[in-house]
Amino acid sequence: MYGQEQTTREMIIREYREDVEKLLKYLPWLLEKEAKDVAGYYEGDGTQKLIKIPVYDSTLLAFVKEAEKTKFMDKNYPYVYTRHRIKSCGDERRLLQQAKIQDIDIFKGILSKYVLEGKRKSSCWRDAVGEKIFTTALSCLKELFFSHAA
Repeated sequence: MYGQEQTTREMIIREYREDVEKLLKYLPWLLEKEAKDVAGYYEGDGTQKLIKIPVYDSTLLAFVKEAEKTKFMDKNYPYVYTRHRIKSCGDERRLLQQAKIQDIDIFKGILSKYVLEGKRKSSCWRDAVGEKIFTTALSCLKELFFSHAA
């Protein structure tokens, strides 16, 4: 049993390590940001008020674009939420913090939700920063992938 767990762990590390490294370069930036720091609204230059257009920090947009190219994106992320009965940001953070490397689907589901939904719902990316979802996910991945020398 232990040998099989070790083999699975090594396979997961081999498959996702490069993507984790790509995303981890954004962790220091995300740790110092809050929701108000990463998004604002453009209301026009003149005296006439226009429709508010969300404007995002360029580093956040770079992170989202990078994340979209990784193996962490899964369009079937709602199944992870159903399977693990995730109802709140607290549930998301708790699951991420308790996850083992074999629970990579939890990371995929939660990261996918915020990255993919953010393309449709402008507040998702800001919420993920403000609620520390991105930082929790990346910190936990860093711990799982790099603190246990494989």
